[in-house]
Amino acid sequence: MLDRNKRIEPQPERFQNCRDLFDLILTCEERVYDRVLEDLNSREQETCQPVHVINVDIQDSHEEAALGAFPICELCQCFQHTEDVENEIDELLQEFEKSGRAFLHTVCFY
Repeated sequence: MLDRNKRIEPQPERFQNCRDLFDLILTCEERVYDRVLEDLNSREQETCQPVHVINVDIQDSHEEAALGAFPICELCQCFQHTEDVENEIDELLQEFEKSGRAFLHTVCFY
């Protein structure tokens, strides 16, 4: 998997250096999820725009990555087609629970 990543990513990126605002941040490892939350919570709140941070643990293998990609893709599509995420987030996450994948969810603010 590392060889594949080297071919598609010109260089590693650090989330901590990114100042773009997102509506949704997905992680696939709880350790990364914790670091994203730590970084977001350490930033000064400027816009109070919410960002939903969701972790879906996926083992670092081709098989697990393929199996985990489908429910994550469906979740992203639901987010994209939802007009009012803040009022529909509970329903979206309840639907995602049906995939059988355990996940963590936290709302932070920019």
